Amino acid sequence: MAAHRYIDKICALAAVLSLLLTLLFLNGEALGVQPASQAMGYEAKLFDTSRVHTIDIVMDDWESFLDSCEDEEYVPCNLVIDNEACKNVGIRAKGNTSLSTVSRLGSDRYSFKLEFDHYEAGKSFYGLDKLCLNNLIQDNTLMKDYLTYRMMGQFGVAAPLCSYVWITVNGQDWGLYLAVEGVEDGFLRRNYGQDTGALYKPDSMDFGGGRGNGRDFDLEDFDPEHFQPGDRPDRSDSPDLPAGGGSKSLEPPAGWGSQGSGSGTEGFDPPANPGGRDSVPEGFDPSTRPGGLVGGMGSDDVKLKYIDDDPDSYPNLFDSAKTTVTDGDKARLIQSLKALSEGGDVSEVVDIDQVLRYFVVHNYVVNGDSYTGSMVHNYYLYEKDGRLSLIPWDYNLAFGTFQSNDASGAVNDPIDSPLSVTGDGDRPMADWIFSSGEYTALYHQYFAEFIASVDPAALIEQAQTLIAPYVERDPTKFCTVEEFQAGTAALKAFCALRTESVSGQLAGSIPSTTAGQTADSTALMDASDLNLSDMGAMEQGGGPRTAPRQETGDEPLFPNRQDSSQQTGAPPEQPRQ
Repeated sequence: MAAHRYIDKICALAAVLSLLLTLLFLNGEALGVQPASQAMGYEAKLFDTSRVHTIDIVMDDWESFLDSCEDEEYVPCNLVIDNEACKNVGIRAKGNTSLSTVSRLGSDRYSFKLEFDHYEAGKSFYGLDKLCLNNLIQDNTLMKDYLTYRMMGQFGVAAPLCSYVWITVNGQDWGLYLAVEGVEDGFLRRNYGQDTGALYKPDSMDFGGGRGNGRDFDLEDFDPEHFQPGDRPDRSDSPDLPAGGGSKSLEPPAGWGSQGSGSGTEGFDPPANPGGRDSVPEGFDPSTRPGGLVGGMGSDDVKLKYIDDDPDSYPNLFDSAKTTVTDGDKARLIQSLKALSEGGDVSEVVDIDQVLRYFVVHNYVVNGDSYTGSMVHNYYLYEKDGRLSLIPWDYNLAFGTFQSNDASGAVNDPIDSPLSVTGDGDRPMADWIFSSGEYTALYHQYFAEFIASVDPAALIEQAQTLIAPYVERDPTKFCTVEEFQAGTAALKAFCALRTESVSGQLAGSIPSTTAGQTADSTALMDASDLNLSDMGAMEQGGGPRTAPRQETGDEPLFPNRQDSSQQTGAPPEQPRQ
């Protein structure tokens, strides 16, 4: 009877607690409580970085699939992931210029996308809806992407998970790939919980927006001689290469590909020999190509600059949305971009902590193929309640290897004016950091924390030990074992020198701006013994070349094998840890 006496009070108290918890859940962010991330299940299943995972792709007509890879169309396949079957999955080739580069090399080693819910709505692999399998092209280290994503994750950035996988096709060895978590529904739930915001992948349509990335962009039309972040000529009003040894990448003439709607190029007559070219690429019409000239930086919407209040002025944002966006979502994002471009206090429209963490790691790895580089792409934009943050993507040309041969320039890239960031409002998502003494100091504080807490050398050593036996056996790899070893040594050397330079810049012994380094280069780290191309670079497809598959006769399943007689379908024994 005594228990019954308090039952009404207990029920009332439980109801009050339930109501309070509900209110906290719905309004936690407004109250200063960040939304909790959600454990998905695939984190440990597929992204355990202490081992190399296995994926067997099971298809009836693999050869026909390879023939159509450049169409980037999904076809069905079955998978066996770490001995666990997963049926009826969509697979297609992926890539920007790397897609055509694979074919040009006479190789079949494409990168792939796996979409678990392509044919069955709601299907996933322990919560994962999309997985990217990167072929590690232009990366003799085989770990530029891996290292960057791991450092991002260790430093608290909402970054894709990754792990190495040994791929077989119908039980026969195909090669070592990097598995990268797709930045879609599973990623959003893992990082932001159930109540997620809007996701965009801004990209100029000329060199990569959505499926078919890069079809209109031919690397041979892009002259690396005068658009190299590593060469870093001084800024000048002239479109021609200026004299001097500053640390900025060359910009095209004003108005070249400036507006997302194309209006920025209206009436523009390209000068003779702009930046060393005699003419623009054949068929180029600046009034109809919203992304601007290749190497010509990209459109204003991709740079996250405010253009006007018309959503149609932002085609490279809204046409590349990865989530369903409403008119209200578009209006809210545009207003955030307006506040960002106007300067002032950006705390209402930027996730300060996340963006600072992102730029600390991003600027450490010196990636010219990015938001801060000469080609503005390879990032995701996340917006929730008007606040913006960046999600990292595609770092196979990081560590100074994007069309650069200037190792000392890359190693000493100034952290307060990185690559193409000039502070003149052209990259508003980064400019706010350097336009405020308070935010610059906070950025330096985060950078010092990163240098003290994240050890790239340890990550490199762990990865090298893990994948070395797989590299030796990989039948389709783009580099030799010797090139892998040289690339890994160069990556270690780069990170050691970069850490010293950044530490000096934070301490004030090395200038941290372009102007400072141009005025006094005596304290810069000497990287003249470092060959960046050892790590693999944009103009390099890789080492061994493989012959194209024959069109007639009896074709082997894997014609571009090395030591095919030794292939058994089983991955090499992993070294003991």
